[in-house]
Amino acid sequence: MKQGDMAKRAAADAAAALVQDGMVVGLGSGSTLAYVVAALGRRVRDEGLRIVGIPTSTETEALALAEGITLAELDGSQIIDLAIDGADEVETGTLRLIKGLGAALLREKIVVEASRRFVVVADGSKIVTHLGERAPLPVEVVRFGQGSTARRLGELGGKPVLRLDKSGQPRITDGGNVIYDCGGFAPIRDPFTLQRQLKAIAGVVESGLFLECAEQAIIGAADGSTHVMRPGVT
Repeated sequence: MKQGDMAKRAAADAAAALVQDGMVVGLGSGSTLAYVVAALGRRVRDEGLRIVGIPTSTETEALALAEGITLAELDGSQIIDLAIDGADEVETGTLRLIKGLGAALLREKIVVEASRRFVVVADGSKIVTHLGERAPLPVEVVRFGQGSTARRLGELGGKPVLRLDKSGQPRITDGGNVIYDCGGFAPIRDPFTLQRQLKAIAGVVESGLFLECAEQAIIGAADGSTHVMRPGVT
């Protein structure tokens, strides 16, 4: 196993160990979450762990079903006990995040906001001093009038680039929208103001800024060890 994969698996195993019998668990998206889903699947089979998963993407849904994890859709009657998700950037000290390079940011944010607790899993390459240092900020935009919306993002300084899939066509999210990756906002020193500005643009559905929501970030290392980052601790 590659060192990067070892780090992801270490973080994933530590996060999966937080899940208790009877929990409703929000399951994020991405490569590290694939390891979380696999670890939960092992616990379901080996320990008889009973959980209900709320997946944030069709990809995660397929992985969880293959692992024998019971799934449900998010509705108003359910409270998610714990959401586990990866991140593209984790800001030291604040645990503010950039997410969305996997194009599932809207559903991920809905699940996080519906959860009592939110835990991030990542490897050390995702840690930054200020958001935007390594990853562009994804912004999910409705397809109608997307050129006009992109122009507004550009006027804010975002330098938006339409995300394309492997065939060169616009990457369509599970919500039926497109993604503009905005690298021009870096470094993001006032993410709350930026979030308000973005949400004020007609056509913007959501941004990849996840602010004041994670209780801890479990960071995996290549040697299989982990350490925990918490808000207010540098």
